[in-house]
Amino acid sequence: MKIKLFLLLSLVLLNYSGYSQDKNFYIFLCFGQSNMEGNPRFEQQDTIADERFKVLQAVDCPERQRVKNTWYNAVPPLCRCNTGLSPADYFGKTMLAHLPAKVKIGIINVSVAGSKIEIFDKDHHQIYLETAPEWMKKMAAEYNGNPYARLVELAKLAQKAGVIKGILLHQGESNTNDTLWTQKVKGVYTNLLNDLKLKAKSVPLLAGEVVNADQGGVCASMNKIIAKLPEVIPNAYVISSAGCASGKDRLHFTAEGCRKLGKRYGVKMLAILGHKVDEPE
Repeated sequence: MKIKLFLLLSLVLLNYSGYSQDKNFYIFLCFGQSNMEGNPRFEQQDTIADERFKVLQAVDCPERQRVKNTWYNAVPPLCRCNTGLSPADYFGKTMLAHLPAKVKIGIINVSVAGSKIEIFDKDHHQIYLETAPEWMKKMAAEYNGNPYARLVELAKLAQKAGVIKGILLHQGESNTNDTLWTQKVKGVYTNLLNDLKLKAKSVPLLAGEVVNADQGGVCASMNKIIAKLPEVIPNAYVISSAGCASGKDRLHFTAEGCRKLGKRYGVKMLAILGHKVDEPE
């Protein structure tokens, strides 16, 4: 009996010791549509690597020597192989600039250009994709046809290495004037918490505004709906896009605007973590 008990205890300890989670490795889940995946072309200044800033590759990119499910230094593109600069890029850079040297930042970015929030509906995404254009279906196919499930799969893998500290969302252009958007986002957020065994109070949701009215944003009316998200999700925070430069289409941020927006995500997350930092102008 004693021998059996010893063997059982040894097995438990062996399994425990094999779980090398670093509590100073902060993981952030990012999802949304084109502005989150990265629309503007990144520039040389955006590609400076930092060993403390990592991305968990979501898809295979042989042309960039990246393999899915593997951690790499976080330089753009952080989403798929040919996406551009994302707010997540400067979110991470801003976080590292104000956190202790022992802390690392990890990003997971699963986003689909042009998609409604319905594409991340755990139970009904397939209904949405059935009527989606072929180019969107091809993007979703890179996530095995289920962006939500792919995000959860990557998040569970990341939890073996670090701790999920927050969720970043930039979506809404394709749901402009949809008054049910906040409830739909709540559904995705709740499912993520449940599937990843997370607590709402320790995993805030940061949602960025779409291109602002001050930039002539064609979907700027959506910001009034986005503003109501904290009424539905108590631990949600809205990131202002005021003054973030827009491209000619007035839908997407320029690289400059994207950097500013990303820094604002970072400043807000730092404040939530107890680090007061001045917001970039």
